Amino acid sequence: MIFILVYCTAGVSGGHINPAVTFGLFLARKVSLVRAILYMAAQCLGAICGCGLVKAFQKSYYNKYGGGANSLADGYSTGTGLAAEIIGTFVLVYTVFSATDPKRNARDSHVPVLAPLPIGFAVFMVHLATIPITGTGVNPARSFGAVVMFNQDKPWDDHWVFWVGPFIGAAIAAIYHQYILRAGAAKALGSFRSSSAM
Repeated sequence: MIFILVYCTAGVSGGHINPAVTFGLFLARKVSLVRAILYMAAQCLGAICGCGLVKAFQKSYYNKYGGGANSLADGYSTGTGLAAEIIGTFVLVYTVFSATDPKRNARDSHVPVLAPLPIGFAVFMVHLATIPITGTGVNPARSFGAVVMFNQDKPWDDHWVFWVGPFIGAAIAAIYHQYILRAGAAKALGSFRSSSAM
C-alpha cells in the first residue's frame, strides 16, 4: 500500500504521506518550513478522515482491533518503545533519502522511478520488527488519526512516543545522509580526482 501511495502522490507532493519523512526532508533543506507545516497538517487531516471512514464502514472490526490506535505492548518499557520507533523511522527515512538521491550516477538513473519500491519494503520490514512492541507507528499522522478516532486513555497516554520517536529517527537519518555520508563521499571523490590528475 505504501508503494502505491508513494507512487501515486510522487508527482503531486513528492510522495509526502508521513510527517516524519517530511521533517527529515525539511532538516535536509529539501522542503521549506511553510510547505513542511502544510504537508504535516494535510497528512494528519487525511489520517483522521481515513480512520473515520474505517470506523463508519467496519465498526465491528474497528472496535475489535482497537481502532488501529498505537500503544506500547504489555511487558515493554517506554524506553524500548521509543527506541523501536526511533530505529524504525531511521530505517524508513534513510531509505527515502537513498532511494530519491538526485546525485546518483547516470547508470542509476532508473532508481528514482523505482523509489517507491524500496520505501514500501522498508515499511514492511519495520512493521515485522516493531509490531510486537508498539504496533508500529513510524508515521505520526497515522498514529494521530487512529488515536483521535478511537479516543481511549491508554493510546493517548502513549501517544507522545509516536511523535517523539519518529522525529528523532528522521533527524538522525537526515544528519547521517546529508552531513556524514555526503561529506565523506565528496571528500573521497575530491581525493580521487586530485590523485588522478597527477
